[in-house]
Amino acid sequence: MTTAPEWTASYDVGSAAELQALAAGLAPQLRSGDLLVLSGELGAGKTTFTQGLGRGLAVEDRIISPTFVLVRQHPSAGGGPGLIHVDAYRLESAAAVDDLDLEATLAANVTVIEWGAGRVEHLSDSRLHVGILRPRGGALPGAAAGGLTTAFDDDGEDEVRIVTLSGFGPRWHAGPPAIVLD
Repeated sequence: MTTAPEWTASYDVGSAAELQALAAGLAPQLRSGDLLVLSGELGAGKTTFTQGLGRGLAVEDRIISPTFVLVRQHPSAGGGPGLIHVDAYRLESAAAVDDLDLEATLAANVTVIEWGAGRVEHLSDSRLHVGILRPRGGALPGAAAGGLTTAFDDDGEDEVRIVTLSGFGPRWHAGPPAIVLD
């Protein structure tokens, strides 16, 4: 298992629509068998990111959080891979993840696992970690003095996030994917 990423790339997004656009721009670079591990606090935008990814992959069905069912499968509406969307929040170990039998669907789909860090790395020798950081007021990490500050509204709009992609394993050896934003 690879412990250090091949590369890391960060993107600032200012709204839910921008987060979805980033994910939709990533989708054409993905292929069957790709594993994405999403992390971020509650409300950071993991499901919002997955909705954009689903749009970019042209999958069937509306994407909603799989919190209560753990796994949702979205077949391709075209010729590309389907999307498996997993919420591992309530799973306590890698053994609990294995009980979901994700290996049976991994090769034919793009698999996105929210809250999977530390539980799913054994599923593939390559994976893309997607970290979504939602700063809580104050300056963004790395911002210059007097830099960007963020006040959060209850409506979830216009909230700056830092999205960090980290590629692990041979699939991502060539570097970050070229993301085209509309």
